[in-house]
Amino acid sequence: MPRYALLVEYDGAPFVGWQRQRDGMSVQQVLEEAAAPLNGGVEPVVGAAGRTDAGVHAEGQVAQVDLGAELPVERVREALNTRSRPYPVSVLSVARPDEEWSARFSAVHRAYRYRILNRRARPGLDMGRVWHVPQRLDAEAMHEAAQGLLGHHDFSAFRASSCQARDALRTLDRLDVSRQGEEIVVRVEARSFLHHQVRNMVGTLAQVGRGLRPVSWPRQVLDARDRRHAGQTAPAEGLCFVSVRYEPGLEWPI
Repeated sequence: MPRYALLVEYDGAPFVGWQRQRDGMSVQQVLEEAAAPLNGGVEPVVGAAGRTDAGVHAEGQVAQVDLGAELPVERVREALNTRSRPYPVSVLSVARPDEEWSARFSAVHRAYRYRILNRRARPGLDMGRVWHVPQRLDAEAMHEAAQGLLGHHDFSAFRASSCQARDALRTLDRLDVSRQGEEIVVRVEARSFLHHQVRNMVGTLAQVGRGLRPVSWPRQVLDARDRRHAGQTAPAEGLCFVSVRYEPGLEWPI
């Protein structure tokens, strides 16, 4: 069956997450229902590069779907976007990868961004898109602390108790923290992540930013390999799945 790669953006607020659940609408279900008319009325399975949690957004999620017919990529994109309304899911582009290509297993790099609105007034325009922290945060201290987490480590201290990964060994390539006006922006990159790893790291770094913990503390938490020693899990709404990289790279024709 012909395989199609989808470049997708979505607002995670109304969804139970990427993956289908017994209760509530998921991004996966929206796309599978939208793709059914292109597949003889049968809902195909739509897999993703990363299974985002409820409330997490995406501007560069990559998914795959196998359809029962050879179709122009433009038609696939327009059909999916028409039939996914009114949900906040948009297929930005469609490509035709090799039949062996996998949105999840062929990925060599994933990037996330976390936004913290750091001001006294609560968000108006960005409600549901940022974590509001009214106490002043020291972005420089957070960035310095973050550098101690880079590299190949056992990230057990930053994984969710429900994480199903075989082990907690991961290589963190980037963890940058910067202030942009009233926002603290955290940029994170790695080949793969554990469940809640990014949100747990952000919640831990926020403790440093508030001056409640020293710059050395996140590395101490990492070395302890105990989730109970880390900070809170930062709220889902501040997190956005930014991009996925493949080698060789995908060419998005439209």
